[in-house]
Amino acid sequence: MKATPLYQAASHSWLMFGRDEGKPEKIIDTNQYLVKGKGQAVLLDPGGTELFSPMLAAILQHIDLQELTTLFASHQDPDIISSLGLWDKALPGATLHAPWLWEGFIRHFGMSNIKYQGIKDEGGEIRLNDISLKLVPAHYLHSSGNFHVYDPQAKILMSGDVGAALEKAGAPIFVDDFGAHIKHMEYFHRRWMPSNRAKANWIARVKELNIEIMAPQHGRLFKGEAVAEFLEWFAKLDVGIAT
Repeated sequence: MKATPLYQAASHSWLMFGRDEGKPEKIIDTNQYLVKGKGQAVLLDPGGTELFSPMLAAILQHIDLQELTTLFASHQDPDIISSLGLWDKALPGATLHAPWLWEGFIRHFGMSNIKYQGIKDEGGEIRLNDISLKLVPAHYLHSSGNFHVYDPQAKILMSGDVGAALEKAGAPIFVDDFGAHIKHMEYFHRRWMPSNRAKANWIARVKELNIEIMAPQHGRLFKGEAVAEFLEWFAKLDVGIAT
């Protein structure tokens, strides 16, 4: 499991975990994000059951386990949060922030100790002492109850499945040629994203944010001009197409 620093300031950092070449071959590669504040940290989209052991080992290289006070699940998919039952045993005093809509479904992954904090449809925030992470509505992209995470200080948007690309675990971390990267994203977005209206609403919302890095849950991250290139491309893309 590779750890890549995305942002570092006094008592505030972002790490991306992924590109796990040791994972089972038929499991898609996922990006997990750790945001650390002073004495507290949150793990964004912790991943599936198969990734729990390498994720735990990787995280312990950077923080003490008791600092991991919070989990976040953007939606209910198994590659997002099926490891919950294992985290429930490792972090009995933690809180999971996830869409209110999916609580009864997410609890099927196992949840006896961790507290479920349902996110209202209009969004909210996660606080790590003096760090405020904004929970941005992203409903129907692709899940009907879905949120992204924006850090106004780090200027990072964790964008879930928006911007995702299904690539091999050895792929680069950042998009360096947007035109060449489209072929890795196009089918995923046409097939998984069901609503042009929801897409347009999301684009209007995130254009109001100051974003230096857009960090999806699969594939390469977008940095600098590549963020605007993605938004322009996505705005023109017709989605909700299966055949």
